Amino acid sequence: MSNSTEVPDLEKQTRASSDHLDNQTTTYGDDDHVVSKVYTSGDNNEYVMIGRTKVLRSELIGAFGGDLQPGIHAGPPRRLANPAPLGLCGFALTTFVLSMFNARAMGVTTPNVVVGLAAFYGGLVQLLAGMWEIALDNTFGGTALSSYGGFWMSFAAINIPWFGIAEAYEDPTELANAVGFFLLGWTIFTFGVLLCTMKSTVAFFSLFFFLEITFLLLTIGEFTAKVGVTRAGGVFGVITAFIAWYNAYAGLATRENSYITAKAIPLPGAQR
Repeated sequence: MSNSTEVPDLEKQTRASSDHLDNQTTTYGDDDHVVSKVYTSGDNNEYVMIGRTKVLRSELIGAFGGDLQPGIHAGPPRRLANPAPLGLCGFALTTFVLSMFNARAMGVTTPNVVVGLAAFYGGLVQLLAGMWEIALDNTFGGTALSSYGGFWMSFAAINIPWFGIAEAYEDPTELANAVGFFLLGWTIFTFGVLLCTMKSTVAFFSLFFFLEITFLLLTIGEFTAKVGVTRAGGVFGVITAFIAWYNAYAGLATRENSYITAKAIPLPGAQR
């Protein structure tokens, strides 16, 4: 996967080409999967304008979980790193630890040790990664990472006595129902995010598909007080964590630093 490069004297080249070739609008993609109208310039229309970014047509990248981009896009400028793997790693590790507790692995049922991860790695670090995604014009990545960073920070707040959230509920059933509403909201949000990955890649879509199942099972577990359902949610959460790590690895591993790289497998209808 290559990142987009800054083209030297791009404005001069564009002005020079405009003397004998007007900027044109065209569509990128095949006849069945039109992305959108884009502006092109250059002697052979080799430059493409996507949003505020002007890149070489040859450097456009398809949907890729390692970038948290569900459609055709330009790689980040060379002066900026890809923040998606950082956010995905924060999400993956925090999800893994909490899910092991939910699955009752090795008899551990008290999740307090995850509070530090939820507040800082899954929370603050993931939130920052989301902000950097927004700076890169990645609306999807910025929304997803920032939102789930907020989820983990709010989860930490519920379990920190200083906030007094859990202590405000004298009835354990009322607390369980309140947490159920909290998880239900995230189930609905994740479903919306999932719909935005249906034309991406298998690994990208799988991440949010298994996360949706995880939230749904945990929500049902809170409302019904059935430990078996919560444990099932923990198992699906562990699977979700490994898929998130895989997507993070896909964004980190290149032919320059690893013998093993991840190959993106597009879903049917994905733009390539």
